[in-house]
Amino acid sequence: MSPRIGLNMQTILETAASLADQEGIHAVTLASLSKKLNVRPPSLYNHVEGLAGIRKELAVLGLRSLYEEMATAVQDAEKGEAVCNMARAYVAFARNRPGLYEATLLKPADEDKRIEEAGERIVNLALSVLKDYQLDDVSAIHAVRGLRSIMHGFATLMQIRAFGLPYDIEDSLKMTVRAFLAGLDASRIK
Repeated sequence: MSPRIGLNMQTILETAASLADQEGIHAVTLASLSKKLNVRPPSLYNHVEGLAGIRKELAVLGLRSLYEEMATAVQDAEKGEAVCNMARAYVAFARNRPGLYEATLLKPADEDKRIEEAGERIVNLALSVLKDYQLDDVSAIHAVRGLRSIMHGFATLMQIRAFGLPYDIEDSLKMTVRAFLAGLDASRIK
């Protein structure tokens, strides 16, 4: 069976990402996607390896998009400002593309080199932004994990509307990241 004219991987991914952003990653099924695309579910198999394949492609797209947002945010910024900008970009990505962000967190059943490489680019970006804190290699990885935990925590709490008090969330994020960075500075002075 030949692929439907006009149906291609880019169209499938854009539709899947839009559906994920609107209804959540678990709303992306072969049935829901084929309905949106006005094709029969078997037609999707000409382009993707089932639902797992779609989710892998969404994870790659999400990680690459997140990297681009973060890399753009840190350009021409230094030290603490760069880290705050990166955190703001991360949280904004999760807010603006909630389904695609959720896809970045899914662990595929089997390894995918593209997901691994896209994730490594994000880690390396964070490491380069934190280089001014002069951490040894192991401490730098711990710092990236800590920073990711802060960013993911803020993103998750924003998505479920858990910040109910009338204070600026961006200010809260900036203050938290600055406190984290002050801790990195203090940890070097022993």
